[in-house]
Amino acid sequence: MHPLLRFTLDLFGPDQVLAQDAQTPRAIEHFRHPQASREVRLGHALVAYEFKRGQRRSIGFSVGPQGLAVRAPKWLPLSEVDAALKQKSDWILRKLQEVRERHARLAEHTIVWRDGASLPFLGQTVILQLDPAHDFCPAGAALVVDAPAAPEQPAIAGKPPPMALRLSLPHHATADQIRDVVQAWLMRQSKRVFQERLDHFAPLLGVQWKKLALSNAGTRWGSARIDGSIRLNWRLIHFSMAVIDYVVAHELSHLREMNHGPRFWDTVQSVVPNYAALRQQLKTEPAPRWT
Repeated sequence: MHPLLRFTLDLFGPDQVLAQDAQTPRAIEHFRHPQASREVRLGHALVAYEFKRGQRRSIGFSVGPQGLAVRAPKWLPLSEVDAALKQKSDWILRKLQEVRERHARLAEHTIVWRDGASLPFLGQTVILQLDPAHDFCPAGAALVVDAPAAPEQPAIAGKPPPMALRLSLPHHATADQIRDVVQAWLMRQSKRVFQERLDHFAPLLGVQWKKLALSNAGTRWGSARIDGSIRLNWRLIHFSMAVIDYVVAHELSHLREMNHGPRFWDTVQSVVPNYAALRQQLKTEPAPRWT
């Protein structure tokens, strides 16, 4: 090999190439609050944040769905605000990234109200189909169990084929119309399923429930009162029957133990032995987002 060629290869060998790659500048991420009035460079990110002054003694930071908000005393110089931001940069960037990822997950699980859209029902996929030729009185919808998979929902080995929920709506139905018919149908199914499971678990636990009400709470799946009144979130109908059984058994167990002490969890476990795994699934598995 020619000496000059060898020198060139040695000069730009693997170590030198890696060093060059390591020096490649990282793309700048942008985070912007809708009411941003100031911005700051924090590491690899440019953060535009909402800034307000007030009657307070220290700087306050908060990261919410819209982004970073900073509150500072009226007398504090901006240079000290910037210094405090840089000192808290790791925490701020971590929280901003968590919010961004949470938004991405919500967008992924947001139901699009149109013909051919899908949503989970009892843990299985249901495809919405507009069917103006039928009225499905009085429900306005009918479930077809052996429906073929939609093109965007290919069949998966070992997984049951998607079902179809046929809606008695014209093909030009609006998103609001589709959502309202689907919601009414799901709520009817919720009440039917919940009543069946309450009747199943109540004798096993030695309790009696008196009244069932459906809730639409944002974060709470159920509640129970000592008088036997049970409230269950109708959106539970999106989850598998095993998860529903856990929540039903949880609330019925409160009719014996109105707390979350050891005896309460022993009561739940007596009828749902794997309640811990189902409880974790309910916490981590995202429910569809309704708009």
